[in-house]
Amino acid sequence: MPSIRAAFALGVFLLSAAITIPWQTLCLAVKGLGYKTFPNWYQRQLARLFGIHVRVYGEPIQDRGVLMVANHTSYLDILAIGGSAKLSFVAKAEVEKWPLFGTFAKLQRTVFVVRERRSQTGDARDQIRARLLDGDALMLFPEGTSNDGNRVLPFKSALMGAAEVVIGHDANGKPLYPPVQPVSVAYVGVHGLPMGRENRPLYAWYGDMDLVPHLWESLTTGPLDVVIQFHPPLYVDQVGGRKALAQKAEAIVRAGQAQLLAGRMPETPPAPQNKPAVALAEAVA
Repeated sequence: MPSIRAAFALGVFLLSAAITIPWQTLCLAVKGLGYKTFPNWYQRQLARLFGIHVRVYGEPIQDRGVLMVANHTSYLDILAIGGSAKLSFVAKAEVEKWPLFGTFAKLQRTVFVVRERRSQTGDARDQIRARLLDGDALMLFPEGTSNDGNRVLPFKSALMGAAEVVIGHDANGKPLYPPVQPVSVAYVGVHGLPMGRENRPLYAWYGDMDLVPHLWESLTTGPLDVVIQFHPPLYVDQVGGRKALAQKAEAIVRAGQAQLLAGRMPETPPAPQNKPAVALAEAVA
């Protein structure tokens, strides 16, 4: 039965891709038809299709340009986070060349980064600044890689320099900077039961794991519970520069993930989600 369910989910995904890729390509070409909001809807449907149950605490900033920074566990983060807020991602340049997934990344207006080249990192930082000035929400994984989901790696500060762009001035002429919103992501359950440290690598994708076999194993293992916490925003001028900003955001994300993994959920109730749309499996049936 798990194999049948996994095969069905992958089949529906491939069928939906054949429909949505041309549609989103058209949306981007005309800069309309919900070209910014469609990926959010689609990823929410894929999360449901793949059995990713998401609880969200806190409110993602959606009314102005914002740089979100989160810990990174797996490619499944994209569906969990992307279905919880309208945003684009910042990803390593290799993702652009991945079959199918690279196409989806480009259609979501991903900013691709060549981390090994300092000059191109600067180009990516400029792209991020431009997108923030344009009012977009961007998700950056400052660890620079994914890990086993049981910890948070040190945040790199290079791309967080985009938060130093001045977006305006207040009534007294003081410069205003874009918000940087820390986000904690925790994989907390499987089949509705608490997930132990030893089980997270079934979903976490890191090291030299092959994508397709790992995806199949994840789907056959069963439904996954993910908790996302959007923390209050930080501002670069309030913490003393981009390096201090990276350290502060890292501390907040690490503490948040540790609490979520320990089963200590925030006192505030989960943020209200959008009205549930028709499940993707039903929509393409």
